[in-house]
Amino acid sequence: MYGFGTHGWGMGVGGLLSLLLIIAVVYLLLGDRRAESVSPKEILDQRYARGEIDTKEYHERLKALQESEEEQA
Repeated sequence: MYGFGTHGWGMGVGGLLSLLLIIAVVYLLLGDRRAESVSPKEILDQRYARGEIDTKEYHERLKALQESEEEQA
């Protein structure tokens, strides 16, 4: 009689569903942060496109970036 009525299993399942709902809402609000990963070359391209660096500096940094990638490979 104690713990086996509608308040026994029903409360456990309801609590679990509530917890899952809260986790889903938090995930949707915060989003997936891993998807925001941007490569160094993309950052360099964006800075050049915005006019933050000139053509000479762009090519110098691109060359340095390519050299560092070759060293790591």
